[in-house]
Parts: sequence; C-alpha cells; structure tokens
Amino acid sequence: MIAASCLLSACKKPQSSVLAIAHVTVIDMTGAPPASDQTVLIDKGKIIALGPANSISIPDGAKILDARGKFLIPGLADMHLHLTGAGEPSGSRNFFLPLLLTNGITSVRDMGGYLDYLIPLREEIDEGKRVGPRIFFAGPYLDGNPPSFQPSLVVNNRKQAGDDVHTLVKKGVDFIKVQSMLSRDAYFAIAQTCRDEHVTFSGHVPDRVTAFEAADAGQRSIEHLTCELRACSSNEAELMRKQFHVLAKKATTAQSKARQLAWQREALDTYSEQKAAALIEKFRGQQVWQTPTLILLRNDAFPSPDLNLPNDPRSKYVPAKFVSNWRKNYEQQMKNISAEEFSLRAASLETSLALVGQMQKGGVKILAGTDSAAPYIVPGFSLHEELALLVKAGLTPLEALQAATRNPAEFLGHLDSQGTVAAGKNADLVLLDSNPLDDIHNTQKIRGVFVRGNLLDRAALDQLLMNSEKFAVAN
Repeated sequence: MIAASCLLSACKKPQSSVLAIAHVTVIDMTGAPPASDQTVLIDKGKIIALGPANSISIPDGAKILDARGKFLIPGLADMHLHLTGAGEPSGSRNFFLPLLLTNGITSVRDMGGYLDYLIPLREEIDEGKRVGPRIFFAGPYLDGNPPSFQPSLVVNNRKQAGDDVHTLVKKGVDFIKVQSMLSRDAYFAIAQTCRDEHVTFSGHVPDRVTAFEAADAGQRSIEHLTCELRACSSNEAELMRKQFHVLAKKATTAQSKARQLAWQREALDTYSEQKAAALIEKFRGQQVWQTPTLILLRNDAFPSPDLNLPNDPRSKYVPAKFVSNWRKNYEQQMKNISAEEFSLRAASLETSLALVGQMQKGGVKILAGTDSAAPYIVPGFSLHEELALLVKAGLTPLEALQAATRNPAEFLGHLDSQGTVAAGKNADLVLLDSNPLDDIHNTQKIRGVFVRGNLLDRAALDQLLMNSEKFAVAN
C-alpha cells in the first residue's frame, strides 16, 4: 500500500519535500480518544501540521500517502537493552538495529555497553550515515568486585565512585548505570556524586541496599524490580540477613540450591500488601520510575517448559552463536527442576505482574524495556511481548503503549520533541493496520515506520528482515 500509493502531483509542478499521511486515525498517546480521518504533514524530519483531513491544506507537489483504515502512533521506545552485547563491531549494526526498526522502535536506552562502539554508532545515526533509532546510553556499569557483567568499572570506595562518575560524564554519557554488587558505601557515594554532577543514575538496586533507600538516594529508575519483592516482605530485614549469611562450612551445590529456594519461598510467603503499598507510595513520592522487563522475568528469571523457547521461530534472525548459547543456558535452567520449583517460578512471576499493576494504579510511572538481547529475548519483537505482558499485569492497552511512547520521552526530558503525535515533534511514527487500543497485539501489525521523517514501507521492512536472517546464518 505504502510503496505504491505515494501519489505524486502532476510532473509539471515543482516537487515538494512534504509528505502527507492522509485520512489516517491518529492515536496521539496523550490520552485523548483516537482521532479519525486526520492528515499529518511531515517535512525535514518534523511533523509540521496535523488535523482533520478537510481542514489541512496539502502543498502542491507533496507526496501523499492514503492511509485510510490505518492507525498512526508515535515511534516506540525500548528503555532497556544492550546494543553492544550483540557482538561487535558488526552485531549492533547488522543484527540489532534492523530488528528494532522493523518493529517500529525509534528510540532506545542502552543500559550498559562499550563506549568505543556506542559513541560512533550514535554519531553515524545522528549524522544520517545510517538509519537507526535515537540512542541514549550509560556506557560501562558501576559495580562491585567482582562485577556481574562487562563492561564494568569496579567501585570499592568513595574516591573511585567520584572519579568514575566524573570520567563518564566527561565522555558524554546520558546517565549512570548502577549494578547489584556495589557496597552500600560505594552506592551512596555514586548517588552523591551524581547529584553534584547533575546527572541521573538508574539500574539495579544493589543487593545490600533496600528499595526504600534507593528511592531516597535519588535513583531515577529501577530495572527488573530488583530487590522489590524483598522490599514487600513483612520480614525484609531477616531476608537480608539470610541472603548474606556466611555458612560455617562450604555448602554443596544441592544445599546451596535448597537454601536459595527456601529464601525465595519465604519472600513470597511473607509478601505484605501493606509493605507493597508503602513501597509504591515511596516510589510515587520520590518519582522513581520502573522498568520491570517482564519478558526477562518470564523468559530468563522464571522460565517454564510451557514457553518452548528453543523453538521460537524468530530465532532465525539471531546469529547462530547466540542461539547456541541461549540453548545451553535454557537447558541448564530446565535441568533437574522439580514441579515444586516450577510452581515457585510461576508464583514469583505472578506476584511480579501483580506488583506492576499495583504500581500503575498507585501512580508509579512505568517504562517498557526488554533487556535485549538476553537469552530468548529477540531484539525488536520482544518489546511487543513486553507490551502484552504489561496488559496482563493490569495496564490498559493505552497505558502499556504510553510506557513505550510518552513515558520514555518524559523520562528522558524530550517530551517537547517526541513521545506523542503533535505538530513540531520529531516525525518518528509507526503506521499500523489495526487499532492497538482494541488489542495490544495489533502493535505487531506494522505497515510502515517513519524514522526522522523517512518512510520505511512494508517492502523495506521485509528487506531488513531478510538481511537480518542472512546475517544470522553467516554468524
């Protein structure tokens, strides 16, 4: 439809750089009802006008896209992924970005990666040398010793905290990412230095810090609900003591696993609605945003055999070496698992989903993120799964969509230029065949994607998928 129906004005008239999306239904993500029969004018990467089709004058020579029966939404944002975890120097460009674009993702927040690769990649996109999403990044993690992941800067004391934050700010990071192994002293030193530098910090709540303390320290967003189920326990202090208790003798693998399962069971058994309400009120008051990455919890933290992840057909777009590692990881997670443990995983996931729904109702703002490319979290496609999981958690389709459009723009401080469909904003848009407010799965019915005003029609998107599949086979 798009490739063939961009109708040009008579060839004798001068060509215009304007593209008109005519007779489309606009879902602007402000919360207003869908507006039918609208015309949207795009020029030089911006929305220059929009309104009822009979009131918008289309310039002579403009390209016209007849979008009757289609639905226009802002470009989507994945607020938790790792571009350079895709295998550099080519993985982010040939594996990751094409899958993001074909799924309507026009902005991303990179939550930990190599600056030597991220900086040039962002420059290529910003300078128009490569089509890709707008990228916001943290660079390396700040973590304890030993760090959980690479790339990391190990922070053991207050001086290292200050030096590392100063260095990263000078290198142009958008925020600081904190990780789970940080000591209390290092974490609070990072928080203080971030305040001094006027830079935000986000990430995990370190294991030795409570979620309540993280909120008071000024952590801007919390990922994966880290330490939050523990914070909702009526016995949080005892759970923390048991978490770090050192046994007199080294435990066997079986003993360690039994201890961990007992701890998880106690956390669920002592879940307190009163503590949960207090945590939600703390987050709302301190304006702590949440990126629950429910798909990561479902597919990686609490996997079940019902998902049949190894047979996900979208794995064909993932480099073979990644799929091999994913299979090994999955086999290990499924090995010698009792029915009781699967039941515990399911209960943990259901409790997490319920907590996210309570947060939304309690005024805590939610961000949609995936942690791509963690095992069986296929870039791009996984964001649509995350939206469906947010709806399962209790969000309306509109609220889920706002978690991937308006909310990210507000969080990033760019609501004046993105996140909703309005005149003056970036022309990062997605054209859908069906109404996503009727069924959140309709976000997958993508007819076209506008990236900085440039249209990728269905044929172009299919070509990107074909290229990704070829790259995956070869790598």
